[in-house]
Order: sequence, then structure tokens, then C-alpha cells
Amino acid sequence: MDLASDEKETLEALEETLWRAETRFDCALMDRIFASGFVEIGRSGRRYERAEMIFDSGPDAVINATLPLPDYSVELIAPNIALATYISEVRYGDNLERGRRSSLWTRKNGRWQLRFHQGTAC
Repeated sequence: MDLASDEKETLEALEETLWRAETRFDCALMDRIFASGFVEIGRSGRRYERAEMIFDSGPDAVINATLPLPDYSVELIAPNIALATYISEVRYGDNLERGRRSSLWTRKNGRWQLRFHQGTAC
């Protein structure tokens, strides 16, 4: 099973919306991206529910993440289910936080939605 190159690009673009302030804090967009049963296990080990992930951070919000996402890879693991993996690099002042990330995307009615995400500190 392989993803077409345009689907790979679509999934990478969707993943990057989570790391750009102008899209990450767009509640309507995030409502469409996060699947109804979405769950995240954060870099800290904390579990986040979907409702906690949709919020507006204000016009001055900044996410200082490295884009494109380092070591990004995506593969179809079952029909309509894709696994994306990458390294996140986010700078907070002089501190750089890195994490290994994985996202499980499901395609429903022709549209990809994020079902599960996990970050592990590295």
C-alpha cells in the first residue's frame, strides 16, 4: 500500500498546520482537523483530549518551530489510515525542545483527520 505523492504532500501540510501560529490557533480549522475521538500523549507524558486542543491564543501568538518538519515521513498502514513520523524542534527563547512525533491520520469521506498524536522528548 502506498500513498500517492499528492496525498503525502496533503498530510505533511496538515501536520504543519499544527506548528504554524496562523493555523494552529484557528479554531474552525482545528475543529475540522481533529477527529471526534482525538487523543494526544504529549512530550511530557500528559494525555490531552480533543476539547483541550482547540483554542484561540490571540493575535500575538508565536510558534517558533522548525519547518519543514525534520525527518518527516508518512506511510499508509491500512486503507484510509496513515502514520506520520518526524522530529519537532521548537525554540523557547534560548531553549530548543526536540521531540520524536507520531501522528495517526484517518481518511473519512475523502478528508484526512488527525486521530492520535504522540510526542516523546529526545
